[in-house]
Order: sequence, then C-alpha cells, then structure tokens
Amino acid sequence: MIGAPQRMKLAAVNAASERVRITVQNLDKRYGSGEIGVTAVDKVSFEVRQGEFVALLGPSGCGKSTILNMVAGLIPRSGGDIAIDQDEVRLGEVNRKVGYVFQRDTVFPWRTVEANIGYGLEIAGVAAAERKDKVARAIATAGLEGFGGKFPRTLSGGMRQRVALMRTLIMEPEILLMDEPFGALDTHTKLEMHKTLLEIWERERQTVLFVTHDLGEALTLASRIILLSARPGRLKEDFEVPFIRPRDAVSLRETPEFGRLYSHIWHSLGEEFRRTKAD
Repeated sequence: MIGAPQRMKLAAVNAASERVRITVQNLDKRYGSGEIGVTAVDKVSFEVRQGEFVALLGPSGCGKSTILNMVAGLIPRSGGDIAIDQDEVRLGEVNRKVGYVFQRDTVFPWRTVEANIGYGLEIAGVAAAERKDKVARAIATAGLEGFGGKFPRTLSGGMRQRVALMRTLIMEPEILLMDEPFGALDTHTKLEMHKTLLEIWERERQTVLFVTHDLGEALTLASRIILLSARPGRLKEDFEVPFIRPRDAVSLRETPEFGRLYSHIWHSLGEEFRRTKAD
C-alpha cells in the first residue's frame, strides 16, 4: 500500500512529466522567393515534455537540422511559433536553460581537455576551485581519466566528441539540443557514445531533442521518434519507443522487440528515402 507521502511524490513526478518544455506550431522555413524559392519545412507541429528524449528522424534534406536550429534561435523561421517553457524563441537570444551539441566536435585545438570542458564555466565566472572539481567529475563521467592535460589532436574522434558533449553538459542545461552528434563516428565508437549518453541521461533526465538519420540510433536512445517526410519536411508519424530503461546500447539491438519496431518504422522511413531518390 502506498502511503500519503509516496502518493504526493508520485503525483509531483507525474505532473513534472506532463510539463511541456518545447512547443512547435505550424513551423515553416522557406529559402528564397518566387519560382526559385525552396520550402524546407512545411507546417510542422509537435511538443516535447519534461524529461522526454525525442528523436527527429528523416532522410537527408528533410529539414531536421533546420528545425533544431530554429528551436535554438540560430536561424529565423518563415512562419509558425516556437516556445520554450511557453516563452517565445527569438532569433539570436541566448537561453541558459538550453545546451546545444553540434554535428561535429567543436573543441578548441589550442586548449587541453580540461580547459575545453571548463570553458563555459570559465566564461560564466565560476571560481577556479569549483571549476576544477566540476571538470574532474565531468572527465570521470565521460571516461576520459588520464587525458585531462591532453590536446585534441592526440584524441580519437569519439574522445573529442565526448569532450564536446561534456563541455555542454557541465553547464547543466535543462534542455539539450543535439544535431547528429555521432554521425561522423564509426559503428563501434558510436555505440560507445550511445552508452555514455544513455548513462548520463538516465541520471540527469534532461529534456532532449536529438536529430538523426539513423533509425537504429533513434530506437536505442529515444522515448519518441518524430518521423519527417522527404522535402519539404512535414510531420509524417510520431512513434512511441516502449523499450524499458535503463537500456544497453548493444544488447537492445539483439531483442525481437527492437527488430519488430525497426521493421515497422523502416517501412514508413523507406517510403521517404524512395521519394528523395525519385526527386
């Protein structure tokens, strides 16, 4: 039997999970005008709730990264509305609740691993002792012990991407925007990064909007998959990913449930790949 304090705690957790963090309504993006204009995103609407890990999936050129960049306020939208915690996203405004991990690692080659990870804290004026402690914990979390004093040129691609990821996460963003951050990595390294990200997310439960064209990656990481059509990008389907957590990035792919859902979504995604090829 659940006591009153436990019921109150469960109610608070459920209420938090219902909180909408990202709202996208009738979002449009068009480049150019007239006959030479190109519509990249067409009337896309969705919500991301507190603690959700949502993947934007679709073929190349469908507007996934464009949507993410509009949510981040990095590029202007042609129409529609975007809000974070019900506040309108405005072009060029910095939202300290939001962290962004780019497609390729953006580490500074002239700074060590420690200095790269601590860069945001340094800019924010965090005291040296506190910064040192937080950086040490971040290095341990990312499995980079022994590399704190190394420069990026001595690291593998996966290690550099871990540095870039921890440089964002050390700022403790409530909302994490990720633009195909593991797309350039080999399969083994990508799976290692999936393991790292899943471990961090299970502990911190940030709200995540993650762009990928890799269905296996989306199924491994996400709670929901939003499938976009071939250009112009429209919301085609919204899939729940019911796999229990915590997840093992390798063994999950060997389960019948993974195979069945992969096949189901692949059928719909494959239609969009064929449309892209036909165009």
